[in-house]
Amino acid sequence: MRILFINELCGTGSHGKLAAEQAERFERDGHEVRIAYGRHPNVPDRYKRYAVRIGSKFDVYVHALMTRLTGRHGFFSRRATKKFLRWADDYDPEFLWLHNIHGYYINIELLFSWIKSRPGMKVFWTLHDCWSFTGHCAYFTFERCAKWRTHCEHCPRTNKYPASFVDASYENFDRKRNLFTGVRDMTLITPSKWLADLVKESFLKGYPVEVHYNTIDENIFKPTPSDFRERHNLVDKKIILGVASVWEERKGLDDFVRLSKMLDAEKFAIVLVGLKPEQIAKLPKEIIAIRRTNNQKELAEIYTAADVFLNPTYEETFGLTNVEAEACGTPVITYDTGGCPETLKREDSKVIPCGDIEAAKEIIEREKI
Repeated sequence: MRILFINELCGTGSHGKLAAEQAERFERDGHEVRIAYGRHPNVPDRYKRYAVRIGSKFDVYVHALMTRLTGRHGFFSRRATKKFLRWADDYDPEFLWLHNIHGYYINIELLFSWIKSRPGMKVFWTLHDCWSFTGHCAYFTFERCAKWRTHCEHCPRTNKYPASFVDASYENFDRKRNLFTGVRDMTLITPSKWLADLVKESFLKGYPVEVHYNTIDENIFKPTPSDFRERHNLVDKKIILGVASVWEERKGLDDFVRLSKMLDAEKFAIVLVGLKPEQIAKLPKEIIAIRRTNNQKELAEIYTAADVFLNPTYEETFGLTNVEAEACGTPVITYDTGGCPETLKREDSKVIPCGDIEAAKEIIEREKI
C-alpha cells in the first residue's frame, strides 16, 4: 500500500518526529511511504528517503507575509501546492495521513479539493492543536474564548500565531468549515480526550474521533544519573524544573518568575530549560536558565536530577514533558489545562487549578511531594 503523510516538518519537532516514526513503522510492515513537508529542510538522515518538500523557503516567507497582511492563513502557496499535487497524483496514495497542515507552506483549499476528488482514498488527520476548527488561532483557552463553537469573529488572538494585522476570522471560519467537512472517509486523531471533546463540539463533529496518546522513547527517557547537581552547585537544594520548546506567557514563564520570589533561595532552585538568550537576560538571578537542547539524553539527565517537574502551562493539547519527567522518575505538578491531567501516572504527581502558583508553592515546600 502507498501511504502519504503531510506535515509541516519531517523528522524534527514533536509532530515531525511522530510522523517520521509512523512512516518507519509502516515501512517495516511492507508499505511504501512518503512524507511531504514544508518547513525546515534539515531532515535527519534516517528520514531523508521519505521526504518530499512542498515549496521552498521563499514560498514560506511569502505565505507568512501574506498571512500577516490579510489574515488568510492557509490560503496562499498556490504554486507550490499545485506542483506538489501533481507529484501526489503520480504517487497515487491509497492512504493519506495529515498532521499539521498550517505553518505557511500549503494551500488548504487546493489540498482539500484534491482530497475530495479521490473518494477511494482513506484519510486520517491527527490534530495537534485547535487550528482546524477556528477562524484564526491554534489555541483559545488562555483568552477563554468560545466563539469557535458557533462562529468565530473579532478574534482576540490576531496578534498571535498565525499573527496578522487584519482580523479575517469570520471569513476563515466559513471557508475552513466548507473545506474540512464533507470528506467521505476521514477519521480524526487527537492526542488527548480533552481535544477530542472539543472536536465533538466543533463543525468537525461529523467525523469519527480516536484518541491516540503521544508516546516517548523510554530507552532515552528513563532515570539517568549525572553530575548535573554538582556542576550547578545544587547538591543541597530542592530543584524545581521547567522545560519548554518555546517559553512564552501561555507556557507559564511569568508564573515561574513569581514562584522564584516566593521560595527560599537557600533551600530551593528553579531550573528552566529551553530559553532564548534575550529571555535569559531578563530573568531574576534566582532562576538557573538553560538554552534549548536537542540532546535528549542530556534532557533526561536534567529531568532525573530534579526533585519535581512543574508545568504551569495555560494552553496544552497533551503535555509530553510531563510524560518525559515521570519516565525519568520525577513527580510532576501540572495545571489543570488541556490534556495535562491525562498524562499523569505517578501517585505523587499532582494536578492543581490553572494559575494557582500558590498551590504549587505549598506542595513544593513539603518534605515529600
